[in-house]
Amino acid sequence: MSQGGTSIPDEEWERFLREAGAGSAGAPQEPSARARMVTRRLREQPGPPEGWRTYRPARRRRGKGWYVLGLAAAVALLVVALVPGLLVGWFGGGDGADAPRAAGETQRPDGPPAQEAAGRLPTPDRPFSGSPAAGWADGTAGIHLPAARATGWMSRSEVEQALDRTRDFLAASSLDRAVLRGERPSGAMALIDPHQSDVHEFIEKAFRAPDRENDPLLLFSRFRPSDVRPAGDVVRTRGRISFREGERDAVEVSTDVTYVYPVVRAEAGSDEVVRTVVRREVVLSWNDPAKGGVEPGTFSLVSYKVDATNGGCDNTYTGYFTPVFGAERAATGAGDGAVVDPYDRSTPVGERMREAGDAGCGTATPSGGRAVPPTPAALAVT
Repeated sequence: MSQGGTSIPDEEWERFLREAGAGSAGAPQEPSARARMVTRRLREQPGPPEGWRTYRPARRRRGKGWYVLGLAAAVALLVVALVPGLLVGWFGGGDGADAPRAAGETQRPDGPPAQEAAGRLPTPDRPFSGSPAAGWADGTAGIHLPAARATGWMSRSEVEQALDRTRDFLAASSLDRAVLRGERPSGAMALIDPHQSDVHEFIEKAFRAPDRENDPLLLFSRFRPSDVRPAGDVVRTRGRISFREGERDAVEVSTDVTYVYPVVRAEAGSDEVVRTVVRREVVLSWNDPAKGGVEPGTFSLVSYKVDATNGGCDNTYTGYFTPVFGAERAATGAGDGAVVDPYDRSTPVGERMREAGDAGCGTATPSGGRAVPPTPAALAVT
């Protein structure tokens, strides 16, 4: 078999099929050409792949927007190679549970997802039970990439590369295990044009002194290891990437992804699982270096919107998601704001924000709230 002129030996392919069959209850499915290429690339890399994710009570924030035409220089790209199904936890490997059934979506759904296994609570072995995420895919496997085509200044192969690097940015900002445990998102930042000074200044201030206007959680998922640790080894995702021709022949790429982070308290022996659900809509622009002012291989951030559930429902900005557990939830009760379903992807984030308004803490009822008690949801628009 071959892809892009690179062949895979028959013995390698047969070994892949044997391994896939050993890890699946049903018949093994042939991976896509992209998955085979990435799998081969992963084998050639030293050490394990990077990846993981996290959780916190619903917070909605509307980010600032930047509309930038171009910029310039040269920076080394740190590309995160994430193979679907091979993501590992913050602190190492382990076995997954709640076998995923669905890949990323190709278009916006018409309504909220059906409730999964009503009445079933999550456990460390099955951290997604009782939620639609029980059937979602792991890591980048849940983010749909469209077929590339020549657009703007880019050829088909260049658009394909831009889409891959866009997904690399999403992985480096919202799935990378080092970032999830609070480290700086160097890989993600390397993909943002270094000459887009307002964005880099925002990021630097957000990490130095987070506040309502400058919060790293608007772009990056972070948890404090002294507070929580991951429940299981994967983050479930569902979403899609799309593209079109933008200004000055640029290729504008839009992303809309929901990340589900199951966690338990950091204390040894803790087994109560809660989930932080974060949905981000990020728009970026791949500008033409030939027009000047653009660093080759990097993009300009255009805009972002964030809607997060169970990540912190207060006005204290720490730069980390702070999930609420059962005892705290019982003490605080439901919020006084809107009732939201964090798994509902049928409405754009901006529209949901307008409907909720600057309501403060609301109540999250995942797909009807039949599986778990309502969770305080912080709804903030900035």
